Amino acid sequence: EVQLVESGGGLVQAGGSLRLSCAVSGFTFDDYAIGWFRQAPGKEREGVSCISSTDGSTYYESSVKDRFTISSDNAKNTVYLQMDSLKPEDTAVYYCAAVQASFYHVSYYCTREHELDYWGQGTQVTVSS
Repeated sequence: EVQLVESGGGLVQAGGSLRLSCAVSGFTFDDYAIGWFRQAPGKEREGVSCISSTDGSTYYESSVKDRFTISSDNAKNTVYLQMDSLKPEDTAVYYCAAVQASFYHVSYYCTREHELDYWGQGTQVTVSS
């Protein structure tokens, strides 16, 4: 059974940092696109950042570039999202998701959430002003 379990969310002041973790079980990290999506109240879910487990290529949504960093530890089957310089508009439920991905660049999957096969339950991130 595939499971994605997020952790690391919480409440932080604007300008602060959080690190989200996504522990994956049930498949190995070969040829997967894994990433983070978020959904703020009243808004659609959007791709934040994704990484290829094959070659380490990454994608970042424009509003988080230079503030967020995605990384993976294939030995631990874990993907991380380091979030720095957090803003109130980053407040959302953050979801980890994955799909076996052999054909397209990771950006393709990160901008098409319906392509992702496996989802975690989400973790709340709240940034106060």
